[in-house]
Amino acid sequence: MSSPSKRRDMDVMKLMMSDYTVEPINDGISEFNVEFHGPKESLYEGGLWKIHVELPDGYPYKSPSIGFLNKIYHPNVDELSGSVCLDVINQSWSPMFDLLNIFEVFLPQLLLYPNPADPLNGEAASLMMKDRKQYDEKVKEYCERFAKKENISKTLTEDSNEDISDEEDASDGQSASSDDNVAGEADP
Repeated sequence: MSSPSKRRDMDVMKLMMSDYTVEPINDGISEFNVEFHGPKESLYEGGLWKIHVELPDGYPYKSPSIGFLNKIYHPNVDELSGSVCLDVINQSWSPMFDLLNIFEVFLPQLLLYPNPADPLNGEAASLMMKDRKQYDEKVKEYCERFAKKENISKTLTEDSNEDISDEEDASDGQSASSDDNVAGEADP
């Protein structure tokens, strides 16, 4: 590859041509959201997450920044910010890796093999170590509440629509707290 910008273009195009839905932000290829399905035969199977990706100027020599936009219950994902604790992205990134590696290998491995010894979500890590059955139930509850296609579209739309008040949202019997909707979004 003759330049990082060509490599960036190629990696983004490979991701777009794959089975992933990629939504560019501001018509660029440095920042976008990707729809990510939970891995088969895992607690997260059937779940759908929007992953926010930002590529730094030095990509592929510098690692991308990734985070979950909708909530996920996992020891290595911060529940509020959606930040991911993943060594291969945070410390040992290599230009040998590309964006498809993140979505086809790194994130599925993270969800299949959580590491409660290095948590970003201490509550999830503690529950996983103390009561695996209750942890599994909570993961499935989060998948049901926050990781369904209809929930993602609804919560992302509601969260960005500042005209809707908490009282109007609460009239349908649902909690209107932005904390219950989408992780990684700033409070209005």
